[in-house]
Amino acid sequence: MSNAVVNGMAGAGGGIIAQIITYPLQTVNTRQQTERVAKKDSPQAAAGSTLAQIVRVIKSEGLGGLYSGLKPSLLGTAASQGVYYSFYQYFKNKAEAIAAENKRKGRGDGSPGMLSWLIVAALAGSLNVLLTNPIWVLVTRMQTHTQAEKKITEAKREALLKEVSENILIRSSLPDQLDALDSIKPRPYGTFQAACEVYHESGIAGFWKGIVPTLIMVCNPSIQFMIYESLLKHLRTKRASKKQGLKNITALEIFLVGALAKLGATVSTYPLLVVKFTILQSRLQAKQEIGGNVSLRYSGTFDAIVKMIRYEGLRSFYKGMSTKIVQSVLAASLLFMVKEELVKAYAVVSDTSSKILSNAVK
Repeated sequence: MSNAVVNGMAGAGGGIIAQIITYPLQTVNTRQQTERVAKKDSPQAAAGSTLAQIVRVIKSEGLGGLYSGLKPSLLGTAASQGVYYSFYQYFKNKAEAIAAENKRKGRGDGSPGMLSWLIVAALAGSLNVLLTNPIWVLVTRMQTHTQAEKKITEAKREALLKEVSENILIRSSLPDQLDALDSIKPRPYGTFQAACEVYHESGIAGFWKGIVPTLIMVCNPSIQFMIYESLLKHLRTKRASKKQGLKNITALEIFLVGALAKLGATVSTYPLLVVKFTILQSRLQAKQEIGGNVSLRYSGTFDAIVKMIRYEGLRSFYKGMSTKIVQSVLAASLLFMVKEELVKAYAVVSDTSSKILSNAVK
């Protein structure tokens, strides 16, 4: 089995484990990004701690609300990480071969430079996005479904109160109608139903909605892997200078290096991350009926960015950043660590199997 396939399978396994552990934070972060807060609102109203958000979700939807859309998300994570790491390892092999050839010609130290890692990660990320974007369209829609239905119910409540104030609706019937609204429970919403809605609203193209900012966000894993590979190279060089030989890098070291790499990538690209999830995935893919507010409707990426600045201010581009940092850094650290341990485990099993077969032949 090629090392590209092995790394792809290990990446899928690591991604699943990391996703299960950090999914509640991801759900809360998605909802923080999709909440609309105008500039005139107070910072207190806009903020809302991560813990407070988690408590609200549990109170209104139970523990299951924190794992809304988990199944398709796990599928998306397995597919996404599997595809990404397969392509990444393939292009990494090519980059290392080119670096080795350059060293034989007297150029470089035999290892890829920072620019090479950027290019390798960008190529792998772009192919991954094109192949797995439909899955993430469905995941985002499922994550925001309950929230969207509540917004619609609130809009209906406000409409009823307005009709009473304008004497369009008889006041005595208001309690019954409000009770009827309160009794409405979020309808069951599965992957198939989400897919049908996306197709009905936008056709096949709807599954690639938000593809442009998502492709732009390939810079996030590119920066992440550039930092990750550079830190590993520095660690190996330092270890070699102390004559520690080719001692394997530990799982804890991988965890810490992965955390630093993801932290640097997240902080430097967070506004673009908000553009990706908030504008074109979370908002355009969520139900646009919410409130009927013009500030919620976008004709495209540029229009959405302008309206975010106009109605919410620049701070909207950093909404939910603390939650995202915790979630993404923890997820990336776990993914890197588990993935590398799985690769090591496969190497041990493969080596043991080869020895057994060799002895059997003798």
